[in-house]
Amino acid sequence: MPFEKGQSGNPGGRPKALAEVVAAAREHTEAALNTLARICGDDTQPAAARVTAANALLDRGWGKATERKQAVDEEGRPMDMRPTFVLTVER
Repeated sequence: MPFEKGQSGNPGGRPKALAEVVAAAREHTEAALNTLARICGDDTQPAAARVTAANALLDRGWGKATERKQAVDEEGRPMDMRPTFVLTVER
């Protein structure tokens, strides 16, 4: 059922508890980043852990990479990967 004009769908706003959780988590940002950087640079850590840490650092510093949608042909190949043919006409 739609809301009446001028009526909020959430008149109480965001729950206060959520804001408190966000604030508490943000207090640990520096420690979390330091931990991720330490794992990323530690050659004794498993490669998967280092890659995950590196991705988390990059995501936070530069934002998550955008997913590009690519058109595919009737055989499921990306359109830019299809073989191209040049037709010539002899006279």
